[in-house]
Amino acid sequence: MSVKILTDSASDLPLSFYEENNVTLLPLKVHLDDTEYVDLLTIDSKKVYQAIREGKVPKTSQVSPQVFEEAFTKMAENGEDGIYIAFSSELSGTYQTAVMMLDQVKEAYPDFKLTIIDTKCASLGFGLIVKEAARLAKENTTKEDILKDIEFRCQHMEHLFTVHDLDYLAKGGRVSRASAFLGGLLNIKPLLNVEDGKLVPIEKHRGKKKLLRRIIEIMKERGQSLDQQIIGISHADDEETAIEMKELIKQEFNTKEFYISSIGSAIGSHTGSGTIAIFFLNKVQS
Repeated sequence: MSVKILTDSASDLPLSFYEENNVTLLPLKVHLDDTEYVDLLTIDSKKVYQAIREGKVPKTSQVSPQVFEEAFTKMAENGEDGIYIAFSSELSGTYQTAVMMLDQVKEAYPDFKLTIIDTKCASLGFGLIVKEAARLAKENTTKEDILKDIEFRCQHMEHLFTVHDLDYLAKGGRVSRASAFLGGLLNIKPLLNVEDGKLVPIEKHRGKKKLLRRIIEIMKERGQSLDQQIIGISHADDEETAIEMKELIKQEFNTKEFYISSIGSAIGSHTGSGTIAIFFLNKVQS
């Protein structure tokens, strides 16, 4: 029996991915206009971005304990072996809730084999890890080898991204208010990355063109074999810039494979529209 892969909607993979790859989706929740929506299933990101433009502030909540309990119990009853690849524990309580619910399910099913991984990654950086794990599981790769691959990618996945307005991240507690103050004035564009699962502003640049060029420079500094890996690009209602970024990377590194996705409702509720994010594997230290 192949290893079952589970993940949550913060991986910013499209709904079709889950259906086509037999991956179990555990959705986060989005709260908007006094209504609770299920990420990917009952709300799409365009609705979230439109609400933000109208001055509304969507809220999000983690995957519910009940969703975890139902998914884990079903697997345990079927005698399935699985890996839940989780959103960074520094950005959501989803990982901690999953661990708690696994312990609870194991009281009834002590032989249940499920491994939970805290990726310390977000959005499509996290999604690329899930994508490869699903591919390996389809090929009946052993659980041990899939876990090794996941661990490697978690340790080496780079996230470089820019947001239109840091205020959205500050409101949700994802970056500090002081960091948010950096943006907004004189067309200053912040550049952020993820360090040990947390969002960290690293630089600021005036204007989009300078920022995109700087992303290419950082990819040169940090990346390895960029022509031989899949580069992930996610965007918040800005496909035009995502395609522009793809062409810049293609010209610079002769990259053959890209995976472009829209930032989902749960992540997008905190970033706002106009976010562009690039994901790639960094250099392995010898």
